Amino acid sequence: MPELGQAAPAFSAESTAGTVRLEGLRGKAVVLYFYPKDQTPGCTTQACGFRDLKAEFEAAGAVILGVSKDSLKSHNNFVAKQSLNFDLITDPEKELHAAYETWVEKKNYGRTYMGTQRSTFLIDADGVLRQEWRNVRVKGHVDKVLEAVRAL
Repeated sequence: MPELGQAAPAFSAESTAGTVRLEGLRGKAVVLYFYPKDQTPGCTTQACGFRDLKAEFEAAGAVILGVSKDSLKSHNNFVAKQSLNFDLITDPEKELHAAYETWVEKKNYGRTYMGTQRSTFLIDADGVLRQEWRNVRVKGHVDKVLEAVRAL
């Protein structure tokens, strides 16, 4: 499991803007958030929250990256439909999910299955993991993350 105060797990992944590498983002804080599925109500609300506050995140020196196992085609449709102004990473093999331990056993109505744990990670400009939120509740979450970015 990634540990606070330690180097965040490095990655190189395909996104809606091409290949993105964590090391290529040095000098900026990174908000890396994992969500279950494009175009679903909670995920749309969360993405639109980040979209609406993107300028404030940028002013605080941060970039936003969303991650799900959805395809690039699905991500591109999501970006277009919701006018998202940040990149979405595709992780169909769940390698990034594994690195950040967000692919977990879930239970719903007595059924057990594997799925994405809605989580957000704040990585500082030096690539160090500074904060994490797991089992995120969408309401009010984006504001909490922005507050943490500003406190870096």
